[in-house]
Amino acid sequence: MVKIAIAGGAGNVAQEIVDVLVASKKHEIMIFTRRDAPQTESDTGISWAKTEYSNVDELTKLLTGVHTVLSFISVHQDQEGAFKVQKNLIDASIAAGVKRFAPSEWASSNFSHLPWYTYKAMTRDYLCTINANSNVLEYCLFQPGLFLNYLTRPYNSAKHVKPLDSPFDFAHRRALMRKGGDDDPITLTMVQDLANVVAQAVEFEGEWPVVGGMSGSNFSIGELIALGEDVRGSEFVHEHFSSEQLESGNYKPSWFPVVDHPSILPEHVEAASKMIVSELLLAIRDKAFEVGDEWNKLLPEYKFTEAEGFLREAWAGKP
Repeated sequence: MVKIAIAGGAGNVAQEIVDVLVASKKHEIMIFTRRDAPQTESDTGISWAKTEYSNVDELTKLLTGVHTVLSFISVHQDQEGAFKVQKNLIDASIAAGVKRFAPSEWASSNFSHLPWYTYKAMTRDYLCTINANSNVLEYCLFQPGLFLNYLTRPYNSAKHVKPLDSPFDFAHRRALMRKGGDDDPITLTMVQDLANVVAQAVEFEGEWPVVGGMSGSNFSIGELIALGEDVRGSEFVHEHFSSEQLESGNYKPSWFPVVDHPSILPEHVEAASKMIVSELLLAIRDKAFEVGDEWNKLLPEYKFTEAEGFLREAWAGKP
């Protein structure tokens, strides 16, 4: 049994992981929150600590006795602010003697064409600098690629993570694609598998790998669309755009996945959605969502959800 501190614990991905950790009944869990602590049943094993993440001394006191910190910090206002929060958490973890730290990753292997992940890149650089001469803080970049759950939209396939609109729309049998990008690689992993792997990683007796890829299923975009067409029983409508069009923003899809986020004003949704589609397709081209299998190898007995079987079951009988 260890004590685990979770920053940003109210987020959807964090809640999936918290549920698995709580169900194990093995650990003491403390969730950091900027809001007033909610009323929680004492037998859940969860405690709450209110913090603004701005005071390293305060964070150090909160982290005293903590073995593992899991960060799910996201951008609320600006990239620098999100990085500052993680930097303070890292500094406080070192001062408090925390054994392990997981920064807010939970997605891609690199950040090419993913400007909304700038704070993650800054955090990677900071952690690398800290450990440049000696192993000051053991940490792992947990990387599952994209969540397979997103492809069941509009149907939920997880308790907390909601399926998102994507350029690969199984519901309406259509896809937005990069011209010449049929061979672009992508890794798809169930969020439930991520949660289970993190729970096992907390108990892992060896040293955490710095790069912690986990590979549910690997596809080329062409293979993914072909599987979608087979699962849905008919061809998709494909719209292709060149890299040059995507890079310039000069492309005109007949539809686009809508970004539904409270930080985006209604009048900016269309432009933001179009930008995110182009950047996402270019990021896939640059192998940002092709991740390694480090945790697959370290946890050989764990069986990841196989994408084809999952998608066939998820879409069986759906209109």
